[in-house]
Amino acid sequence: MNHTALKMPPAQPVRGFSLIELMVTVAIIGILSAIAVPSYTQYVIKTNRSAAQTYMFQLANKEEQYLLDARQYTSTKSDLMSDPAEVSRNYTVSISNVTANTYTITATPTGNQLAKDTKCGTLTLTQAGTKGISGNGTVSTCW
Repeated sequence: MNHTALKMPPAQPVRGFSLIELMVTVAIIGILSAIAVPSYTQYVIKTNRSAAQTYMFQLANKEEQYLLDARQYTSTKSDLMSDPAEVSRNYTVSISNVTANTYTITATPTGNQLAKDTKCGTLTLTQAGTKGISGNGTVSTCW
């Protein structure tokens, strides 16, 4: 009788991830998320504020053009321009303290902008170019 050894098929390579590899990956994703989400939120807040400031400057330019035509400022925004969507969903913009020689443009945050932008809060701009805030930050960092 011929005794031949049983031949085993070659071992298959193991596929997939071990539990340790999976847990390390989850931990890395968690750390990156903890850093990225607050940074992104602050970026969005600054972008929204910048859009409101740009609109306020555009309104100020329109007020000066209106002054040249009518010899007075107007408190009616619709005489000047309409609010852009990216501003109106985060700020309520109004013109107040209007006299023949003065006005104040105010951008009051709403919704998430109000809740998350406590540093700057309400933005103001006068006919003299004076900028203001209602938050606990500084005018130079908010403008």
